[in-house]
Amino acid sequence: MFNLKSKTTALIAGGALCVGLPTYGVYSVRNHAEERINQVESELQAVRAQSSNKVQEMTSDLNFLAERMDVTRQDLDKARKAADTLKQENAAATQKLKTEIASHSKAMDRLRAEAASNLEAAQKDTTTKLGAVSGDVQNVRVDLDATKSDLAASRKEIVDVRDLVAHNSTELAELRRRGERNYVEFDIRKSKDAERIADVRVQLKKTDTKRQKYDVMLFIDDAKLEKKDRVANEPVTFLVGRDRVRYELVVNYVDKDRVRGYLSTPKDKVLAAEGPAFRGQE
Repeated sequence: MFNLKSKTTALIAGGALCVGLPTYGVYSVRNHAEERINQVESELQAVRAQSSNKVQEMTSDLNFLAERMDVTRQDLDKARKAADTLKQENAAATQKLKTEIASHSKAMDRLRAEAASNLEAAQKDTTTKLGAVSGDVQNVRVDLDATKSDLAASRKEIVDVRDLVAHNSTELAELRRRGERNYVEFDIRKSKDAERIADVRVQLKKTDTKRQKYDVMLFIDDAKLEKKDRVANEPVTFLVGRDRVRYELVVNYVDKDRVRGYLSTPKDKVLAAEGPAFRGQE
């Protein structure tokens, strides 16, 4: 009985063992599968997260590129419009320049024609005037020859005058002896007032004994005539009266604030007829 019971128990235990072993194996496999599934899901979630980040980055990059492309497109459109505007402006400026050049060419043609006409008229006028000038030149030559003759006579007269200058009382007496002119001696000093010599007044202004020079003021026909830096024995010639006759003042000696010499006047009846009026009187 015991044996039967023991065998039965053993059989039951063996059967249970046989049944339990497969069940444990199945349970273990299921747990392992679940762990693997969980691991795969975790990995999938990580991949999804990384993919989402990548997608966001790519989306951001694509958006930036789209914006840049839009900006670039706008810049290109502006550049095209600016280029078109410049082309239109250049075309207008070129046309305007062509018009101005054509207008200037016409104006230059008119100016050339006017210049040619004026030149021709000027040449004709010049030819006419040259003919008149030639006649005037001929007349001038005649007048010049006459002037040369007068100048030669004047030079001869001047030479004669120089020869007639007296340097001392002896030579002055010789001139008086000839009787060609009147000679009035003077001895005047530096003063604020003029002194009368014949029919003129003379005022001594300055003397230089070292250089034998002097300054005088002549009062002639209600006029003043100043002579500066005159040298001793140098004739000072001036004209007097309506007939403009020649007077000569000659200083022979230059002392300190004093000069001595003579005044030469012509012997002229017309001048004498004017009377004894004092020409230098103001």
